[in-house]
Amino acid sequence: MTGPVATPVAGSLATPARPPLLLAAHGTRDEAGVAAFHALAARVAGLAARDGIRVAGGFIELSAPPLRDAVAALVTAGHGNGAGAGNGAGAGNGAGAGNGAGPGNGAGAGNMVAVPMMLVAAGHAKGDIPAALARERSRHPGLRWTYGRPLGPHPALVDLLAARIAAAAAAGPAGIATGAPDDPAGPPAVLVVGRGSSDPDANADVVKTTRLLWEGRGYPLAETAFVSLTSPSVAEGLERCRLLGARRIVVARYFLFPGVLPDRVADQATDFAAAHPELDIKCSDVLGDCDEIAALVYERYHEALAGDIRMNCDMCVYRIAMPGFEQHVGEPQHPHDHPHDHAHAHD
Repeated sequence: MTGPVATPVAGSLATPARPPLLLAAHGTRDEAGVAAFHALAARVAGLAARDGIRVAGGFIELSAPPLRDAVAALVTAGHGNGAGAGNGAGAGNGAGAGNGAGPGNGAGAGNMVAVPMMLVAAGHAKGDIPAALARERSRHPGLRWTYGRPLGPHPALVDLLAARIAAAAAAGPAGIATGAPDDPAGPPAVLVVGRGSSDPDANADVVKTTRLLWEGRGYPLAETAFVSLTSPSVAEGLERCRLLGARRIVVARYFLFPGVLPDRVADQATDFAAAHPELDIKCSDVLGDCDEIAALVYERYHEALAGDIRMNCDMCVYRIAMPGFEQHVGEPQHPHDHPHDHAHAHD
């Protein structure tokens, strides 16, 4: 499947000061997952076209178009390898993928911004995509990369996850609660299930997302599980919820697109429910193609271009109106004393 994603889309205002955006995804054998990626890429391209920025996307494996075709499409469109096509503005952070530091030098030089279409920074985002980008530099001499960070954790993703949970809770027979705190039945317990990784940092980001989801939303409990490579498994997570007293549980599939692994999560939840008929277990939809994620991808583009690769500021209660903590937004900060490092001077 070649799809429209390898063909860059742009408005008529493209300038050397606005490098193109490359969406780098992993890939899947699931046709619905590939279609969802293409749909989201087209949605991002629609946003970027307003600013004259070209967008193309590809996969590092399993699906078409491959990343090299997306890069070639942008180069052919006049970015990244043509005279005056690049601008090296903006610092890159690309973990071996190259960077945008230094100005472009005319013919044979250029800059692209690559955003990994991943929820967490695991091996694909940290190693596989940078390696693929490095190979493209050998195919297109002078090509420079500014590498953005993965999409999560981010308030938009947490809010989307909460919306998917509410929809799943409401999808049962009449009388099933919507998941809102003021529902007579109360909100369900939640099991957030991520892909799973051998990288503990990536797994920790999923656990962090679960905690941020739980804060201020009235869920009686929120636990984390993984479908591959690490534990707890889906069944182990559901058993923990059961032992903690949950009888209504929504399994929140923390995935961008449909695919083999999200389907496996649903199958394992169904098996557990069959073995425990006293439980009401439902599965949420994946995050999917939507305006909120398209806006987040475009935010990562501008963040990378500006060199604004922040740590955990996306989820800071002093920047974001998180449920239950809205009063802290913009609140002045006052240093506190440490035993051997006082915040005030002594006479």
